[in-house]
Amino acid sequence: MENQEVEKKMMSIVADDGSIEEVEVILAFEFKDNKKEYVIYTKNEKDENDNVTVYVSNVDRSSGEPKLMGVEDEEEWNRVKDVLRELSKAE
Repeated sequence: MENQEVEKKMMSIVADDGSIEEVEVILAFEFKDNKKEYVIYTKNEKDENDNVTVYVSNVDRSSGEPKLMGVEDEEEWNRVKDVLRELSKAE
């Protein structure tokens, strides 16, 4: 069996101060019922337990340019956590 390298999906994010950072996209998905899009990404940072830190953002396309927003609604956040749990089971 050949060892195939998986191509990483990268995206640039622009911080509030205008700086640009390249991050690796882990998963992008949409909830069909409310048409809300989310992206899970990492900067490949490790926490004190040597786990890779991941970030979750809601993708807002209302202005034409996609903007990453925080997940404010608790019910929405619980649905996103369910997706993260399923993702961790698949690893």
